[in-house]
Amino acid sequence: MKRRLIGALLGSALAVTTLFSSPAIAAYPDRPVTMIVPWGAGGGTDAVARFIAAELEKALKQPVNVVNRTGGSGVVGHQAIASAPADGYTLGLITVEIGMMRHAGLTKLSHNEFTAIALVNFDPNAVMVRADSPIKDAKGLLDAARANPGKLKGSGTGQGGIWHLGLAGWLVDAKLSGNAIGWVPSQGAAPGLQDLAAGGVDLVSASLPEGRSLIEAGKVRPIVLMSDKPDGLFPQVPLLKSVGSNWTNGAWRGVAGPKGIPKDVVDRLSSAVKQIYDSKAYKDFLASRGFGEMWAGPADFAAFMARDDAAKGEVMKAVGLAK
Repeated sequence: MKRRLIGALLGSALAVTTLFSSPAIAAYPDRPVTMIVPWGAGGGTDAVARFIAAELEKALKQPVNVVNRTGGSGVVGHQAIASAPADGYTLGLITVEIGMMRHAGLTKLSHNEFTAIALVNFDPNAVMVRADSPIKDAKGLLDAARANPGKLKGSGTGQGGIWHLGLAGWLVDAKLSGNAIGWVPSQGAAPGLQDLAAGGVDLVSASLPEGRSLIEAGKVRPIVLMSDKPDGLFPQVPLLKSVGSNWTNGAWRGVAGPKGIPKDVVDRLSSAVKQIYDSKAYKDFLASRGFGEMWAGPADFAAFMARDDAAKGEVMKAVGLAK
């Protein structure tokens, strides 16, 4: 009996020793992380992703490799992020298009297929006219659109692009048709602004940084900004709330991963990205490119995407672009 008791005690002691001497489960991350960019190298989203990836390497003490996955108007890259294992080793810099592409019938993918980690950038929508335009302010533009629906022409992106939807959404918010101002598709803000300066269109809907050179040259005049706060570069530009509208719109970027990433990993990543966001280096980087600041943690970012998706869907229906 005594021998059996001693044997049992020795066995228990050995089991405890083995338990505590076994290698611990590796803490996240214990290998390189991939960050997917749904857009091409050299663009704004790519630049933001590479800045964050470089800083994230320091925080996580692991390589963070940026991979550009382009195609399908952003669908290919966003799908690659959503389809990855939910272990925190594949992240991505998702963009405003995730709230637009499914309404356009390009994919069934939505914000619900992602784990939100952090919103890190928001470039608000502005409306610009020629310096000599008779339209002096936001109210004047709405009055002109109301008096002669379809007469005014706007540009700044392709049909159904973010800046087109921004203008259409404002018109709908003002109880006008989303098509009360006609849209002339362009390959981006730059050609749209050149067309504006040349007199080909009456206004451009785009971000203020995109119009910066023409604004500073005195050829283009911004009349309104679809944001809750003044712009850092052009703080004098009136906000939409000056004409009683709560509509906001802009191009945004945020760090996310596939749905189902464990909470402790999300917390680790969000904390690391927040330190990057708060750094002077990141503020200087955004300012150098004219990009806007906006932060939201996991829960707030998820709620932000849900609201944005709903808003974009409503506007796309209003202008006949929803499938």
